[in-house]
Amino acid sequence: MNLGSRHQTIQGLTASPTGATAESAISLWEQVATQLTSVVGEAGFESLYARSLFLAQARFPWLAEGARLTQTEQRFESLQASLAKQSPAIASDANALLLTTLTDLMASLIGEPLTAQILEAAWGPDAHGRANKGSVHD
Repeated sequence: MNLGSRHQTIQGLTASPTGATAESAISLWEQVATQLTSVVGEAGFESLYARSLFLAQARFPWLAEGARLTQTEQRFESLQASLAKQSPAIASDANALLLTTLTDLMASLIGEPLTAQILEAAWGPDAHGRANKGSVHD
């Protein structure tokens, strides 16, 4: 997976033709968090997530509401609540930007190959193909 296909995969996985945008967004985040914390630890993930939120707020200021990380099992509650308040199209765009920002930060710190491995472990080896069909990994 290269930069272009990573971005394209994220766009496809975050596109939500149904109203379940916030729920599917959190599923993607939980999958990435599980894999990424095994590499950078909990504090490392929290730092990358916080930085991604900060950068994405330039385009979606309401993401500041989702900036609070709580206990590991509830870490994305405020993000889910923030996304749920938006229209599905806006929530999808914001989530795509947030995931793209996180994965760009990952790639700049740990390299594209390891980032691709983490995303493959999180979303499955066929994530790019499913993204093009509009299906999210469960």
